[in-house]
Amino acid sequence: PLFGLKNPTNNQVEGFDVEIGKIIARAIFGADGASKIDYQETTSKVREDAVKEGKVDIVVATYTINDARKQIIDFAGPYYVAGQDILVKKANTTITGVESLAGKKVCTVQGSTSLTNIQARAPQADVSITFDKYSLCVEALKDGRVDAVTTDNIILLGFINDDPTNLKLVNKPF
Repeated sequence: PLFGLKNPTNNQVEGFDVEIGKIIARAIFGADGASKIDYQETTSKVREDAVKEGKVDIVVATYTINDARKQIIDFAGPYYVAGQDILVKKANTTITGVESLAGKKVCTVQGSTSLTNIQARAPQADVSITFDKYSLCVEALKDGRVDAVTTDNIILLGFINDDPTNLKLVNKPF
């Protein structure tokens, strides 16, 4: 939410990353460049492969730049800097930061830097439930299958924007 999702009411892809893609397209192709974009969903787990295999020309997405990924693909950026944080149900008072995740069920996305980080920073957390999309982690949080979701704070804030009554950010980036 807010970075790159298809709006179900108008079937248009919208968000911050989408606007960055349009700026790049206009710089390359001119004023009508944005109309030349063919959007392809690329989850964290398959982004490098999509670029390497020529399925996409570029990936414009919330995507951590790290040394391992730099060995596989080139980055132009960063254009936005975020910190990893934790999303919980609004009523949750037991999770106050990464240090309080021991024994808690925490969801994140398969193949993401967020997964690597949470395993390193909270080794006693239960990260056995992962999905290919953060929205599925949020569903698992809402229905009680997990206690928390972790990724970039800006992504989590997008989910809070959609459901501020039931969700909150721990607001302790790590």
